[in-house]
Amino acid sequence: MNTDFIEALSEIEREKGISKELLIDAIEAAMISSYKRNFNTAQNVRVDINRHTGLIKVYARKTVTEDVLDPRLEISVHASREINPNYQLDDIVEIEVTPRDFGRIAAQTAKQVVTQRIREAERGLIYNAFIDKEEDIVTGILQRQDQRNIYVDLGKVEAVLPLTELMPTDKFKQGDRIKAYITKVENTTKGPQIILSRTHPGLLKRLFELEVPEIFDGVVEIRSVAREAGFRSKIAVHSRNPEVDPVGSCVGPKGLRVQTIVTELRGEKIDIVRWMESVEEYVANALSPSKVLEVQIHENEKMARVIVPDYQLSLAIGIKGQNARLAAKLTGWKIDIKSETQAEQEYGRVKTYSEEMHQDSISID
Repeated sequence: MNTDFIEALSEIEREKGISKELLIDAIEAAMISSYKRNFNTAQNVRVDINRHTGLIKVYARKTVTEDVLDPRLEISVHASREINPNYQLDDIVEIEVTPRDFGRIAAQTAKQVVTQRIREAERGLIYNAFIDKEEDIVTGILQRQDQRNIYVDLGKVEAVLPLTELMPTDKFKQGDRIKAYITKVENTTKGPQIILSRTHPGLLKRLFELEVPEIFDGVVEIRSVAREAGFRSKIAVHSRNPEVDPVGSCVGPKGLRVQTIVTELRGEKIDIVRWMESVEEYVANALSPSKVLEVQIHENEKMARVIVPDYQLSLAIGIKGQNARLAAKLTGWKIDIKSETQAEQEYGRVKTYSEEMHQDSISID
């Protein structure tokens, strides 16, 4: 090794951010193992690399003792003082034992260590870059697919999109661009592993943050999201500024903002509702697009009994109970829906919706 080697390490330090001193320490440690393996010795040795010239030397380390039992590890007091008269018992004496052809072994070892450390450093940089993107959206290119996963190229790393995390309406082929949500970033022995999802509610939330400036700026906030990926979603929004309409902000001019999201989600229907502090009003809004006559709250059971017009019952419940199920997920309340006729038979007169509250929501198909 020579000064070119030291300069190369300095260049790696500048480009990759790997400390030259740490690299040299790692190379020295690896060379000790290489020396013992290649020269079949059990000596206690130290490898020293000159930080300026790159010159490598190997030193056998021996303990000064009165009775030498193992000459590979020990040296007598008399022999040590022939080297330096100041040596005392239990001192460590270093004797150079650098083999003539050790340069070839050293170069090979150094290359392996540097390559490994660069790979580890790059993995660390990738992990640090993507751990900050956990629970965020990324866009990549579909590289390949097997029976369980789709593998997405994100530039410096390949992410995994399990087929179970695809929407039923998703159809991708090799080379397609995929927008997905990062659910997990793990630092494994094989490098960073990034898990993606197209079904996670977080994908819908992030898409709205990207498309709606009022959400990005913090004027409008998303209070809750409920999603059955590929079919229907509900999102509850609230405005910190009373002059800003949260539902209208999310819909956008001529519905352009929400329509962009619907297109990305392959036609998934989205109900945007206004979050209300009043549970009654919030539950009524959550059942959009159905009309609500009355909401009765049962705090102990955390259950809301909702009364709707007879002709709105099937709409309120939804296909296979989907609308009611999503409303319950969105609000965190159990919802029991009854028609106006059923309610009158069981409880008597039903107050009309207009007497109690004003529904505020919009459904986008």
